[in-house]
Amino acid sequence: MNENTLKAVKEARTGLKKRNFSQSFDLIVNLKLIDTKKSENKINEPFVLPNGRGKDAKVVLFADSVKDVDCQTYGSSDIDGLAKDKRELKKLSRITDFFLSEPKLMPVIGKSLGRVLAPRGKMPSIVAGNLKETVEKHKKSVRIRVKDSPVIQCIVGIESMKDEDIAENIDVVLKFLEKRLPKGRNNINKVLIKLTMGRPVKIEL
Repeated sequence: MNENTLKAVKEARTGLKKRNFSQSFDLIVNLKLIDTKKSENKINEPFVLPNGRGKDAKVVLFADSVKDVDCQTYGSSDIDGLAKDKRELKKLSRITDFFLSEPKLMPVIGKSLGRVLAPRGKMPSIVAGNLKETVEKHKKSVRIRVKDSPVIQCIVGIESMKDEDIAENIDVVLKFLEKRLPKGRNNINKVLIKLTMGRPVKIEL
């Protein structure tokens, strides 16, 4: 474990007033030397945190052949009604972290729901095989996204988690970015960690 990461997590906790809700630890990675207008530099993918998020991500599954999956599900017969209720669909897209779908439902989802989900970067990922296992993995995942601005922000835990677990989550995200970014660590300018109502603390790389 990077001692600088653990030190920053501990510092982010200091001097904070007790709130009546569980605050999240947010990781903020400022990038450099990267042109976000180029499609190859855009990132939008789930990443499993080794110690989870502290609170499960919200997952929605579009599937007909599924049982005993612990998430909100919609079958093919539900899609048309969801498409007609734009307010509900927009709300669902706002509160859902990950949409998943069986392959056979993707054409109708694209046609009926794509206008709302696609601009928000929330089009479902196609899943097959063990759906229950895939859903559980996504509950522990965060979305790593680079769109128009050279900045990545994601949850890496909540304040009730151990500092060591949060620090490990941060380290694995940074290692992933070093492999995923075109110039690796040279694309990383500054890394900050903060609680929801706290001040940003710099992590020395």
